[in-house]
Amino acid sequence: MRCPYCGNKKDSVIDSRMSRNASNVRRRRECLKCKRRFTTYEYVELIPLMVRKKDGRREAFDREKLMNGILVACEKRPVSMKRAEKLVDEIERQLEKKHEKEVASKEIGELVMKGLHSIDEIAYVRFASVYRQFRDVGQFMKELKTFLR
Repeated sequence: MRCPYCGNKKDSVIDSRMSRNASNVRRRRECLKCKRRFTTYEYVELIPLMVRKKDGRREAFDREKLMNGILVACEKRPVSMKRAEKLVDEIERQLEKKHEKEVASKEIGELVMKGLHSIDEIAYVRFASVYRQFRDVGQFMKELKTFLR
């Protein structure tokens, strides 16, 4: 690690801490030459997850896109931002545990629906109506009946 102030390559680690979600390590360092302190972050380099869309296209997994979809479903509902972020974290972790380079968008949608089902019924139905692309009230009622069971 080079000192950002003097460029020296030698430093000592003063303190190391895991982040709250254990996804990175924060290290406080002190340059052995100029004695100035600086912070570095260490992350695990992951192979980007690709999402296979219904039409066959592939695109990189986008956490923000997932979060936005959940937030739209939860709009004007008593679901905190913290809870929505936790759901996104859970989904992301489940996808990472599979150790696959590619996942179907359908699988992600099902994970979102499962998560929203336990958080907020209205948010679940909102997301399902867009995700399942209901064409009429009959399809909507069928999903509601499944939900109520």
